[in-house]
Amino acid sequence: MSGSNVRTRSREKLRAFPELFAQCSAEATVYGKCVAATTTGRQELKKDMCAKEFEALKTCFTNAAKKRVK
Repeated sequence: MSGSNVRTRSREKLRAFPELFAQCSAEATVYGKCVAATTTGRQELKKDMCAKEFEALKTCFTNAAKKRVK
């Protein structure tokens, strides 16, 4: 596998990101609000604080990417 093929595939995935993000805007908003709410002041985001919201966003991205491939 050559390095240029890897770069080409990576660029293609990055170009698709805005489209996928648009399809998952509701999930991204919920996740963002969770992160913002749990990191008010000087509080740090801790592992699994927004796991449920992140999983919903991840699932949405995965499903949107599968639809895009077809």
